[in-house]
Amino acid sequence: MHRYNAGENAMSERLSIDAADAGRDAVSRQDPIVRPISIEDMAEAFAQGLRDFQSAPGYGLVFGAIFALGGVAIVACAHAFGLSYLIYPLIIGFAMIGPFAAIGLYAISRLREAGVRPSWRAIIGTIGSQAGEELGWMAFVTLFIFMAWIYAAQILVALFFGLRSFSTLAEFLTMVTTTPEGLLFLLVGNLLGAAILFVAFSLTVVSVPLLLDWHVDFVTAMITSLRAVAASPGPMLGWAAMVFIVLIVASVPAFLGLLVAVPVLGHATWRLYRKIVVLPKG
Repeated sequence: MHRYNAGENAMSERLSIDAADAGRDAVSRQDPIVRPISIEDMAEAFAQGLRDFQSAPGYGLVFGAIFALGGVAIVACAHAFGLSYLIYPLIIGFAMIGPFAAIGLYAISRLREAGVRPSWRAIIGTIGSQAGEELGWMAFVTLFIFMAWIYAAQILVALFFGLRSFSTLAEFLTMVTTTPEGLLFLLVGNLLGAAILFVAFSLTVVSVPLLLDWHVDFVTAMITSLRAVAASPGPMLGWAAMVFIVLIVASVPAFLGLLVAVPVLGHATWRLYRKIVVLPKG
C-alpha cells in the first residue's frame, strides 16, 4: 500500500513537472510583440545609453578599446598583405559586426535594469547564462554578411580597375577621386555597401539583444528584428544612419573615438530594444 502511494506521488510529481515544462515551452513559442518607435524614443534611448555609460565608464572603455584595437588590427593586416585599397570596405564591414560585438555592453545595461551593480563576474555570468548555440549561429550569420561584403568589394575593384595593382592607399585614393571610372566605382560601391550594411543592421539590431534577454532561436530573433525595422522604417533607418556616421567619424582619429562611441551606442541600442520589443509574459 505504501509502495503504491509512493509510486502515485512520484507519478503526480512527474506530471506536474511535465506540465510546467510544457507551459514554459508554450511561452517560448510565442512571438515577441514589436512596437513602433518615434524620433523621441530614439532620443530618449540615446540619453539612457549615455547614462548607462556614465554609470560604469570603466567597463565601457574596455569594450570600446577592444573594438578600437580590432579596427587597428584590420588596417594593419590590410597594409601588411598589400590590400590597402580594402581599408575603407573593411571599416564599413567592421561596422556590420557592431551589434554582435556590443553584447557585453547589452549585459551591463541589463544588469543595471535589474538593480545589479556591474562587475566582470556578473557581466560574464549574464552572457554565459544566455550564450549558446543560438548566439553562435547569429555570429555565423554576421560573419557571413561581412565576408560577402568584402568579396563584393574585391569584385567591384576588379570590374572597374581590372588587374591594376595599387602599392599604396594614397595611389588608390588618387585613382578613385580623379578618374571617371574611379568616381563611378565610389558611387556603386557606396550604394552597395549601404544596402548590405542596412541588411546586416536589420537582421541584428534587435536579434542580438533579444538572444541575450530571452530564450528564443536565432531565426525567430532575426525575424523579430526585421519586424521591428518594418514597423518603424523611418526611425530605424535614421538610427542606422546615425550609428554608421558616428562609428565612421569616431574611426578617423586612429580609432580613438571608438573608446567612447562604441559603449554609448551599445548601451543606447539596448535601451532602444527595450522600447521596441515586449516579451510574452509567463
